Amino acid sequence: MEKTIILNGENFQLSELVAIARNGADAAISVESESRINKARTLVDKWVKKGERIYGVTTGFGALSDVTISFEDTKKLQKKILLSHAAGMGNHMDDDVVRAMMALRINDFCRGNSGLRLETIRKLSDLLNTGIIPVVPEKGSVGASGDLVPMAHLSLVLIGEGEAFVDGRRMPGAKALAMKNITPLELAAGEGLALINGTQFMIALGCLALHDALNLCKHADIAAAISLETLMGTRSAFDPRIHRARPHTGQMKAAQNMLKMTENSEIISSHKDCSRVQDAYTLRCSPQVHGASWDAFGYVDRVIRVEMNASTENPLIFPESGEFLSGGNFHGQPLALACDFLGIAIAELANISERRIERLVNPQLSGLPAFLVEDGGLNSGFMIAQYAAASLVSENKVIAHPASVDSIPTSANKEDHVSMGAVAARKCRDIVENVEEVIAIELLCGAQAIDLFTNLKAGDGTIAAYETIRKEVDYMTEDRFLSADIAKVKALLRSGEIVRAVEEKVGTLY
Repeated sequence: MEKTIILNGENFQLSELVAIARNGADAAISVESESRINKARTLVDKWVKKGERIYGVTTGFGALSDVTISFEDTKKLQKKILLSHAAGMGNHMDDDVVRAMMALRINDFCRGNSGLRLETIRKLSDLLNTGIIPVVPEKGSVGASGDLVPMAHLSLVLIGEGEAFVDGRRMPGAKALAMKNITPLELAAGEGLALINGTQFMIALGCLALHDALNLCKHADIAAAISLETLMGTRSAFDPRIHRARPHTGQMKAAQNMLKMTENSEIISSHKDCSRVQDAYTLRCSPQVHGASWDAFGYVDRVIRVEMNASTENPLIFPESGEFLSGGNFHGQPLALACDFLGIAIAELANISERRIERLVNPQLSGLPAFLVEDGGLNSGFMIAQYAAASLVSENKVIAHPASVDSIPTSANKEDHVSMGAVAARKCRDIVENVEEVIAIELLCGAQAIDLFTNLKAGDGTIAAYETIRKEVDYMTEDRFLSADIAKVKALLRSGEIVRAVEEKVGTLY
């Protein structure tokens, strides 16, 4: 997919960001934004010439904001802030995160409150559109005063410093620019601070994590429906009357999904007169658990949509009134709380999924062959798949601890409360990736279990999911390299192919 997304700072959508970050779409600045950007820059140039005292433009930064910078040194100041603030550590961020950072930063600048020159913003879009990926270390941001460290690493490439990837090769920033025939930028007054003083590292991670979490919602219901059938559960717990009596939106939707997918199940019908009164919570309460996570994602989505189209730098320029104001829109607290909440909510989908996996592989709970394989003992089947799921779930329990409850003073106590939003966003994305693996394992085990019901047909939706999985992964007759099977199902999950197949059979899932 290749197209151009026009950015204006006001209506950037999550789907558009994903198109840029992962699918090769370009970003362009709207005509209206260009006019607003130019008006704001004209004001900055006027104020600098008059000797106005403006934070980060004609003064130092943080605890050094009382130091006045001479007119002659204002340009030198901007390069120094990029060099001094590029103090990141750890592994470099994935390409999709860095592309998302650039797109979000451009969209922020399109609001015209940064005071950057149009030339500078266009140069950033040139990096994005020509495939230059700045090397951005994962660690170093405390999520206040913006994501200073990662944004500094990203911005260094604009001036021919730092490092970047081009076509998968890591190289100095100057060489990357030369390969794409881009001239290094000379920063003007105020531009260094404006480039780094925003929340785009944490919002980029948050956006991509939310997109992937939303994709997992329907897959979690599909996995639960397959497990319900193969564990010979009942559909009665999904009766709409039960869920209207406690009308949480997510819960009602999840219950409807379960009913849709298990329609016409011969497996469920075969034991309608059995003596079991109620199913285990992991089956019976799946709408309540899945639905609560869905509703949490709704809150996170509202926060993300606001932040995607916000001005997060300091100071802010207001071209309409001809004023500049210092404030704290760079503080990541809204995102820190949202990413922590998202991490907790998505982790719960894995918690309940792993318990269903255990029921599937445990013959005392399932009535199926031990570990879903024939000739058990000689074969271990899906025994260790459950171990792996348990490992990921336990890891999530550790990293789901909220980062936002922490704060540590910085800059000689001038910046005395920070959000830790960057840490919250990083670990949130890690949790989402772990949950993808767990849901993939449940889907894999569920498909194996369906094959063990040789004379009975699964429900309309679950058989569609089963058939899609079987196009990529064969029934396991004896032990084989299981990691490859899990990876194939995870790829199906990420592509949305399983959901599409189910929806073609039963209609849109909620």
